[in-house]
Amino acid sequence: MSFSIAELFAQHSTDKFDLHEQYLNNQMVRVLKTIGYDRHYKRAVGQYLYDQEDNRYLDLLSGFGVFAIGRNHPTVINALQETLTLELPNLVQLDVSVLSGLLAQALLKTTPENTNKMFFCNSGTEAVEAAIKFARYTTKREKILFCEHGYHGLTLGALSLNGENIFREGFGPLLPGCSAIPFNDLVALEAALSNHDVAAFIVEPIQGKGVNVPTDDYLPEVQRLCKQYGTLFVADEVQTGLGRTGKFWAIDHWGVQPDMICMAKALSGGFVPVGGVGITEKIMDTVYNRMDRAVVHGSTFSKNNMAMAAGLATLHVLEEEKLVENSLKVGTDIIDSLNAMSSQYEFLKEARGKGMMIAIEFQTPKSLTLKAAWMMLEAANKGLFCQMITIPLFKEHHILTQVAGHGMNVVKLLPPLTLNQQDRDHIVNSFEQTIADTHQIPGSIWDLGKNLAGHALKAKKGN
Repeated sequence: MSFSIAELFAQHSTDKFDLHEQYLNNQMVRVLKTIGYDRHYKRAVGQYLYDQEDNRYLDLLSGFGVFAIGRNHPTVINALQETLTLELPNLVQLDVSVLSGLLAQALLKTTPENTNKMFFCNSGTEAVEAAIKFARYTTKREKILFCEHGYHGLTLGALSLNGENIFREGFGPLLPGCSAIPFNDLVALEAALSNHDVAAFIVEPIQGKGVNVPTDDYLPEVQRLCKQYGTLFVADEVQTGLGRTGKFWAIDHWGVQPDMICMAKALSGGFVPVGGVGITEKIMDTVYNRMDRAVVHGSTFSKNNMAMAAGLATLHVLEEEKLVENSLKVGTDIIDSLNAMSSQYEFLKEARGKGMMIAIEFQTPKSLTLKAAWMMLEAANKGLFCQMITIPLFKEHHILTQVAGHGMNVVKLLPPLTLNQQDRDHIVNSFEQTIADTHQIPGSIWDLGKNLAGHALKAKKGN
């Protein structure tokens, strides 16, 4: 009897919610059903998802940035199929591989000249874990500094650098020697570094939670202060890298040269998990300083041929299709077009970001009727207004978005870099219609708001 994934999928394509309720995270199923996101997708191409009725959805989450080149890109599929058929030696642990060497070479051509060595792993959180270890060993210091509201992963070391308490609560004690400072605050940074005892300062060039963009002097001063106090400067580009912000690396907007660059997500092409850390030769030679230390830090599945092939194919697509340039052009157009609406709609504060890393922030309106409605939602659950944006965008306009973080009135867009002009028009028009609807009280969108508030209050009582 033959084994067929296609047959399994066909037989069970509508069983996924039941399977997850019984064997996996049933709370996630409850969330999806509550907000009406319980669709049965049957295929995905580029920036689009298709359900069983062949309805098309524009995916502005791209798997939290994984599908930067779009879903199921044929170039990556071909590379993986070819790799599978070549019968290559793979994970010969007492050996080194050709494909990992080629991917390292290709990646380091894109990074600042001081980062000239690569360490590969399986994910963004593993990249952060490696950066913590490398920093401590290189500097012989224990302390790691990170930013409030920052996000660096959910394994224990990375979680210790997580600026959102909701992820940390109940999982302690966490890694000692880790402390937070405000993002974009150079006074706080220098005060924290001044004792000359911080191994590394890890920071997202643009914060993912809320899409917070620093002032132009921030990262250059971060680099200067870290150098002054002997602290390693680590840029977490897991989400911002590989063209997301309209430059290959977000640090390129400010021309800085970190000691380490953490990467993952988009490097996978959306198929095989892969992460990495670009590091200086000094760090590499310090950590791996003797032959008996050649295996002092690694990961069993890192540098596997499938992951390396996916990474090489992804870099090819980014260059061949000029997706970094497209990210800047289309992303900037979306931000500018949304900002042009702010004078018309009291709820809309601003759109911000760089390239296709975009936040749309909402605010307390001045009109008494609108303000009262806003306060009703805020009293039920801070940030609930954004669900009145994301749910209609999904149900009525078939656009998949997310709230940018817990307790935030910010909607976040992290789309594939392949968006075209038609997609841009659909996004802008759909946002305008949805935002306009929120200014009509009473209205169907506020019926949704009352329903959401009721669920939120009920959940609070249940706790």
